[in-house]
Amino acid sequence: MTARSRNFSGDWPKTPGRLFGTGFVRLYQLTLSGFIGNSCRHFPTCSEYAYEAIARHGLWSGGWMALFRVARCGPGGTHGIDNVPEALDARLRWYMPWRYWRVGRRSHAA
Repeated sequence: MTARSRNFSGDWPKTPGRLFGTGFVRLYQLTLSGFIGNSCRHFPTCSEYAYEAIARHGLWSGGWMALFRVARCGPGGTHGIDNVPEALDARLRWYMPWRYWRVGRRSHAA
């Protein structure tokens, strides 16, 4: 029986920013997450989403996606299955981080 990580296990470039970001998320998972408990309204959990978003899309894009996902995860926010997109939409630019708010929302069709 092989142990499977709860985080993204696909291939991703191991750049310094991505390693820092995923390391920070993993540190949170091993320390604070146990005290807060499993109260995430989404699948995958917000920390798993953050890890995968940073691993796939880098610290800047993935970090904004993770921040906005955590902001949506609360009373009155979204819930359900919300996977990290494999590729980012062309309208998402590094100098317009507010557009990452809509990534993963079901109401965003286009």
